[in-house]
Amino acid sequence: MDQLALIIGLLLATVVAVGIGDRLRLPFPVLMLILAASLTFIPGFPEIAISPELILPIFLPPLLFATAQRSSWAVFRVRWRTLLMLAVALVVVSTAVVAGAAWLLIPGIGIPAAIALGAMVAPPDPVAVESIAGRVHMPRRLITVLQSEGLFNDAAAIVIFQAAVAATVSGTEFSPDVVLQFVLGAAIAVAVGIGMGWFTSLITRLVQSMVARSAVTLVVPFAAYILAEEVHASGVIAVVVTALEIQRHARPQDAAERVTRTAFWDVVELLVTGLAFGLVGLEVRQVIRDEGAGIVGMIGNAMVVCVLVFAVRLAWMAMMSGLARSTTDSLRPNSAKEVLILTWCGMRGLATLALALALPLTIADGSPFPARSQLIVIACAVLLATLVLPGLTLPWLMRVLKASGDGSEERDAARVLARRAQEAAIAALQAHELMKELPPEKVALVKEKMTRLHAELLDGSIRNESVGEMRKRGRELAIAVQTIALDAARQEVVAARNEPGVDPEVADRVLRQLDLRTMIMPE
Repeated sequence: MDQLALIIGLLLATVVAVGIGDRLRLPFPVLMLILAASLTFIPGFPEIAISPELILPIFLPPLLFATAQRSSWAVFRVRWRTLLMLAVALVVVSTAVVAGAAWLLIPGIGIPAAIALGAMVAPPDPVAVESIAGRVHMPRRLITVLQSEGLFNDAAAIVIFQAAVAATVSGTEFSPDVVLQFVLGAAIAVAVGIGMGWFTSLITRLVQSMVARSAVTLVVPFAAYILAEEVHASGVIAVVVTALEIQRHARPQDAAERVTRTAFWDVVELLVTGLAFGLVGLEVRQVIRDEGAGIVGMIGNAMVVCVLVFAVRLAWMAMMSGLARSTTDSLRPNSAKEVLILTWCGMRGLATLALALALPLTIADGSPFPARSQLIVIACAVLLATLVLPGLTLPWLMRVLKASGDGSEERDAARVLARRAQEAAIAALQAHELMKELPPEKVALVKEKMTRLHAELLDGSIRNESVGEMRKRGRELAIAVQTIALDAARQEVVAARNEPGVDPEVADRVLRQLDLRTMIMPE
């Protein structure tokens, strides 16, 4: 009962942290981590024990799914170079540098165990980045870079970690077969994700209940993750592909379902994020308390690794910035200012903690896992250094660098989509037989109404005609005409969302306005 009360308390604290964060312009996940860590200083405060094997399966699927829903396949076709450079190559380089330093600094650690440490601290957390970067008016292009990196880097880190731990436990050398394992696991995971996406689309067509259709999207991420892990594939990639496939199969006519599902997932993402970072805070405090005075002797090595993590990311971003001048990839950093921001946003989180706690106690011959306590302390130090410090100072850094976006790019993109929606609506009306049944003066009124659609989609206002106005024009005919126009407009925006060069989040905003407008129409 104490653990249940603690979980409920963390959920309530999340709501409070969001309010405080909004007032202080601070990220609520960092506030939750600090709050949870400080709570354990209270005498008699209940502890919560979650198996390390459950941390990733419980929290990663819904949070990755929520983030991936805001993307599309077209985006990844454009970003694939950046994706490989950040989500795979940077993880490998970070792992190698940290492993080399650990091997030199920690006596008797062995190369496989050192590689395990490097894999633990290599992947930035997409949840932390999404929650923190979005609150400081970061330019949309930089958020896009961070999102691309965060959706897949856990997969590479987990594969390297598992191979390194297996080598340590068995007493063998670290095998380069890990590359083949990653490629094969990724391919199987993509197949699992495509299958789960198709299965979800089938269910949404067969099930009549709108609530049930929204609820199935909460079950599917866990199913995709577990199924992929059972066949020794990447659960992370399977969840991301499932989300992308569900969005690809989205139907323009499902307006009410989209509105309901968006609200549902906003709540799920908020509470799960708060609970996850609250538990991270509790676990970090538990590690510190378990190590006691012995942790003092580990601080030096931990600081070296923290500095290396920042330095490797800074050097990598600077290299990508140099490459950007000779390529057409618009998602790479193109200035020193952007290099610094992207370096500062390399925040570690759930994956780092879960992998650290998943280290075995012993190896095959029964002896302790090499330097296990020190590896856990270093991983937690990196988590705190890369999450708390940047999380609290990022708003200040954005102000000093004068790098906050003014939203002009998003407004321009929304303006283009709104214009396309309006033109599609007018074209559908002109081509439909119903327009021939209206007298000329009514045709002019309908067209005039559709010309206002562009402005209404941009400013968020939703003006629907009163029933009295509709009676004057012929209520049933007016509703039918509006339905035809809005269906065409939604179809255009849904199609545009899957086009290269279109920001899916901007398309979702325009589509939401169309969905809301459809929902308030009289029946």
